[in-house]
Amino acid sequence: MTDMTYDVIVIGAGPVGENVADRVVRGGLTAAVVERELVGGECSYWACMPTKALLRSAAALRAARQVPGAREAVTGGLDVAAVLRRRDSFASNWADDGQVSWLGSAGIALHRGQGRISSERIVEVTGPDGATTTLTARHAVVVATGSSALVPDIAGLREAAPWTSREAAAAKAVPARLAVIGGGVVASEMATAFASLGSAVTVLARDGVLPQAEPFAGELVTTSLRDAGVSVRPGAEAASVTRDSNGTVRLTLTDGEQVEADELLVAVGRTPNTLDIGLDRIGLKPGAWLTVDDTLRVLGADGTPAGDGWLYAAGDVNHRALLTHQGKYQARAAGDVIVARAKGEPVQDGPWGRHVATADERAVPQVVFTDPEVASVGLTAAAAEAAGLRIRVVDYDLAAVAGSALHADGYTGHARLVVDEDRQVIAGCTLAGPDVAELLHAATIAVVGEVPLDRLWHAVPAYPTVSEVWLRLLEAYGRSYQATTP
Repeated sequence: MTDMTYDVIVIGAGPVGENVADRVVRGGLTAAVVERELVGGECSYWACMPTKALLRSAAALRAARQVPGAREAVTGGLDVAAVLRRRDSFASNWADDGQVSWLGSAGIALHRGQGRISSERIVEVTGPDGATTTLTARHAVVVATGSSALVPDIAGLREAAPWTSREAAAAKAVPARLAVIGGGVVASEMATAFASLGSAVTVLARDGVLPQAEPFAGELVTTSLRDAGVSVRPGAEAASVTRDSNGTVRLTLTDGEQVEADELLVAVGRTPNTLDIGLDRIGLKPGAWLTVDDTLRVLGADGTPAGDGWLYAAGDVNHRALLTHQGKYQARAAGDVIVARAKGEPVQDGPWGRHVATADERAVPQVVFTDPEVASVGLTAAAAEAAGLRIRVVDYDLAAVAGSALHADGYTGHARLVVDEDRQVIAGCTLAGPDVAELLHAATIAVVGEVPLDRLWHAVPAYPTVSEVWLRLLEAYGRSYQATTP
């Protein structure tokens, strides 16, 4: 057994854990990360990067086919093998040498194995060879273990060896028939990807497609999926699943209908990776999400910091916003606050404080890379009303913008602003259409910066671009141009 001491120990070396460690090292502290799988985590190998690589080739082909002149130059379909090779390259062929090298260059120590908290500020690491290393943190332990795909309790489902997001992202071959349980982001993106790669896809979307988004977004994506040959079944729910000796998966729905497929993807949510990290040793519940304050310090059942405040949790594991960019945002905040507290410096709190994560509540940006793309930030109309805001909803047809017509023939899309009428600022924005992902950050700045509508009149969109929709939305809102004083 080996004993080692660092200022900060991070359990989990995904993008969140890497950013926490980097931030504290930049602040003058020492840090170590503990990782049981690949350094770089879910996003690098089984989520963000490989899945978007799977989607990109088909999106580029669709874009070319929507523009005369380019359309005529396209003489064939997708080269599936080339798509999969490109996907593999973005997943670094599931090798983490590059990420490990970066840790070394950043001055961050790596301990491979399963990390478990054994007592206050103590983490025991069981390595691949069974040897145990005891790590002691002078100031903080950070849990950044992320989440895994949730497999629901459907009769026979686990025995049928379904795909989760990991298997879908890393698939070595395209199944002739793919069934998908779920209608959220992963389900919609993978249905889009595999339909474009040649699978006959059936989506069993009990709660509809993209149920957490504005309704028009789910409607546009549903229409597009069906146009691509996908069988989208809103309200459909699996009651049982079997896989026969030939590998065929048979799903029996709650209404008695049967669906057959060669592979089954389950995409119905996430569960925290906290079952085997020693939470029971410090009075917390194994397998549960970790509740944190805005400085990312873990709270106990009574709402006060666990222990004396040495334990932090960032990323998916705290269930605030299960998105890589939000986890990295939390990581920066957590790293800064750990350094400040270690040095005895005051912690800046409040909505604009350096040491707090507040964007997770009402200013989360997200892109769903379906066809069409769905880009959103802030609150939907339904969420804003549920939060008690007095709102006005402003809609505009993206196809009516001059830049959209230039972008693609037959451009179809929609834009919505949710305006907080009492404060005269944007509380939410959703855009659905080809390539709207690149419009999102302007909306994010408007929401986070709480830019008054009167000031937005002075943010003049370039013509002819799709961004002209901002002017059209303001016109639709109905407030006339007003000269304002900066």
